[in-house]
Amino acid sequence: MVLKDFYKVLSEEKTGDAKYNIRILVYANHEVFKGHFPGNPIMPGVCMIQIIKELTESVTKSTLMIQTLTNVKFMALINPETSPELRLELEIVITEDDLVKVKNTTYFNDTV
Repeated sequence: MVLKDFYKVLSEEKTGDAKYNIRILVYANHEVFKGHFPGNPIMPGVCMIQIIKELTESVTKSTLMIQTLTNVKFMALINPETSPELRLELEIVITEDDLVKVKNTTYFNDTV
């Protein structure tokens, strides 16, 4: 884990051939949120990308390096004080040339 004590995995469920639902708990008192932003903590997008990478590494049991990001959208602000629990739906496909492709949708409360 790049950011020590940033989150913990609550559950991991395989829901299809290449699909997984993973619930995590983000620690709102982590150092990252003291600077992003003081008094109004917001999950940095780069941290979400790192979480997705780490969860994918856990599922595939391999060390990965991000080569390309496409169609990345952050649809809502995640405040870890009010919404510390996230549900990530991952679709992980390993291509014929051994690349790992991931599609993710992250939910908190009823928000995507």
